[in-house]
Formats: sequence, structure tokens, C-alpha cells
Amino acid sequence: MIWIELIIAGLFETLWATTMKYSQGFTKIGFTVLTVIGMILSFYFLSRATKILPLSIAYPIWTGIGAVGSIIIGVILFQDRLSPLTWMFVGLLVVSIIGIKLTNT
Repeated sequence: MIWIELIIAGLFETLWATTMKYSQGFTKIGFTVLTVIGMILSFYFLSRATKILPLSIAYPIWTGIGAVGSIIIGVILFQDRLSPLTWMFVGLLVVSIIGIKLTNT
């Protein structure tokens, strides 16, 4: 269950990063509120995960999920263009996240 909470924390990190972009520098109140709610929920679920998981495991997985999620959202919603080399490094990031999870004892 704790791993699910950590994944949820990472997904909320992606949410708040996305809504922060939509808030246009916190000038759009609805997206600003969603950003703050996403931040609170992301930190809440991360704090729950770090009660059981070591910080050295939970934090890089949380940030990795948020980073990869933000990249995917950027490409889909904001038409960000990434080079093939950048995609290779995104793939390495995904492999690293999985590796950290699999090697956690």
C-alpha cells in the first residue's frame, strides 16, 4: 500500500506542475488553487510514504515520477518537442526509478 501512496504523491506532483503552468504565474485563481491543492496532496502522500520507506528511496522515486509525468504532459498538452537523445535520457530515468524500487530491501 505504501508504494501506491508514493505513486499517488508523484502523480500529484505532476498535477501541480501542470496546473502551475496553466496558472500563468499564479494570475489565474482557479489554476492557482489547484496548484496549491496538488502540492499539499503530493507532500501529504510523500510524508506518509517516508514514515515507512527510507527518504533515500522515497524522494528520488517521487521526484522521478513527477519529472517523467511532467515531461509527458509537456509533450501532450503543451506540444513540447524533445530530441531523440532527450527521450533516451527520459527512458534512463524510468529505468532508474524502476531499479531503485526493485533494489529496495
